[in-house]
Formats: sequence, structure tokens, C-alpha cells
Amino acid sequence: MSLRNILLVISLALSVLIGMVLARSGNAAATTGPGRKITIGLSLDTLKEERWQGDRDRFVARCRDLGADVSVQAANSDDSVQMQNVEGLISSRIDVLVIVPHDGKAMAKAVEKAKAAGIPVIAYDRMIRDCDLDLYCSFDNLEVGREQARFLVKQLGGKGSIVRIYGAPTDNNAKLYKAGQDEILEPLIKAGAITVVHEDWTEDWKPENAKKIMSAAITKGVQFGAVLASNDGTAGGAIQALSEEKISGVIVTGQDAELVACQRIAGGSQAMTIYKPVSKLATGAAEMAVALARRQVVIANGAVENGRKTVPAVLYGVVTVTKANLIDTVVKDGYLAYDDIYRGIADPPAKPAK
Repeated sequence: MSLRNILLVISLALSVLIGMVLARSGNAAATTGPGRKITIGLSLDTLKEERWQGDRDRFVARCRDLGADVSVQAANSDDSVQMQNVEGLISSRIDVLVIVPHDGKAMAKAVEKAKAAGIPVIAYDRMIRDCDLDLYCSFDNLEVGREQARFLVKQLGGKGSIVRIYGAPTDNNAKLYKAGQDEILEPLIKAGAITVVHEDWTEDWKPENAKKIMSAAITKGVQFGAVLASNDGTAGGAIQALSEEKISGVIVTGQDAELVACQRIAGGSQAMTIYKPVSKLATGAAEMAVALARRQVVIANGAVENGRKTVPAVLYGVVTVTKANLIDTVVKDGYLAYDDIYRGIADPPAKPAK
């Protein structure tokens, strides 16, 4: 049976069993054995953001703990560069390819090239669409959007005017966040309780592009009480625009629990963020990549359609972080340090005992 043949079993608990048995010879992935060290290829969209630097470091560390090497490439949010990176990784005879795509559709070709070379492919955090993907490892991205919208609606008392700043239109996750938000907001919008006064997509998730969207909303001269920003970078751009116009008291959401965002939450300029335990995602993906390289069984807890097939998926839960629970979430988990978050904050809460 070739690498393209995967036995997918979905139980009542939505657990998925991926069984992979190799009979193909003459390719790099089929020659993994006791005398050959495993190499995992990690193709990243970007390393400009704090989030992705942490993912890389945790992924590489766990792979090395398991006795595998990792070859890391970053594309600086350029599809052609990412394709070149993948082709280079394939040529270097990696055993498994893990991709964080810049464009979830453009990277379908990369998946097919890897599969043609007999290399299993894992989509990390962002889905790769319309291709024969082996495994998807991410968070429950619909729930991210739901949690953001639930928080915003609760803070507004169920009614008010808002600005919506979406993520990159090339990122399938951005569309999932919006879909999750829509589940909560659409009934209220139809009822006239919530009004969206301005909305737009943020190219490449860049804060400066989010700032432009926020400035365009401000220029309209309409009143709004909240900004539904899809991540901490877009939240930061929105907050900068609001600050420059001396507009205060606006509820701003976020996602990723970046240090600067948690500092803003502690200081009061950002209302919340979504904490995604990336240490679990990164270490889990590393363990799965090494398992696939060793032809071991991987158990997934879900399945996600990518336009071509039902992809086995491992999905992790998320946590809403506010000023009230910063210490009990990101600090307690060791994700961020108390001293880093509260540096310069007047009257911080008591530092937890070690």
C-alpha cells in the first residue's frame, strides 16, 4: 500500500485512526530505518511574528528530544518563496513535511509535489485546501471566533455598533474565525441589536493594514462601541489608530495571547485575547510528524473537509483571557512571565507564589 492509501475510521467520539503501511520502494520516505536519522521539514509562512518564533522553537525542541532533525524554512509571506522552500525540502530527502501555509490554496501544489515523492504532509494550524493532505493539526478555529463574538456581545450588553477587522483573506483560518463570529452575531444583526458600521480584511495580517481599516472606520464619523479584531496584531493596529485620534473606552478583542497584547490587557487598552496553548500544538505536531516518519499509528480527535477530502485532524481547545484571569491562564501555564506582563503597570495584582 502506498502513502496515498490512508485508512480513516471515524467513531462516535469523532476519533480518527490513520493507518499508514508502506510498500513503495525507491523514495526518501520509504527508506527510514534504524540506521537513518529522521528529518522533518518545517515550511513556515513567516517568522516575523512572536507567535511563529515560539511555535518553531517548541516544534524543533520536541523533534530533537525524539531523536529527529528539523530543517526549517520561512517564506516571508511570499507564495513563490514558500513553494521554492518546499521544493528544496523535498530535494533534501526529508521524511515528513509540515507546512504553515501563507495561502491555503496556493500550497496545494506543494502538498501534491511532496506526495508524489512519497512524503506525508501535515498542515500546521492553517488548512491547505483541495489536496491529498494527510493530517491537519490546529485549534478549534470556529470556537475562536465564537468566543471573540460572545465576549464582545456580553460586554456591549447585547446591543451596539461595532467595527469588524478580519484576518488575511488568503488564510483559511481567518475565514473560520469570521464564520465562528457570524454564528453569534448574525441573529443579533438581523434583529437590529448589533450594527456593523465598518468591516474589511487585513492583508497578510499586518498591524499597519489593520490600522488603515480602523482609520477608515473613524473617518466615517459614526459611533461604535467595540472592535472585533481577529488577532492581537490587528488589535494592535486598531488600538494605535484609536489612540492617535484620542478615542477611548472602545472594547477591542484579539487572539494569540502575545506579550504586547497581554500588556495592553493589563493596562486596559485591549479587552481580551484568545489563548491558544501553542506549546501543546507545537509539541503535539512534532510528535505526530515523527510518528508518521516511523510509520506509527496516529490518533486524531476530529476530521475537517478541505475541499477534496475529509482530512484527519487533531484540534486543541482555546481559552478566553481577560484582565481578570491573566495570572490564572498564561502566567500559570508558564506561557508568559508575570514580570513581563505587569512591567510598568500601576497597582498590578499580587505576584503568584512559585
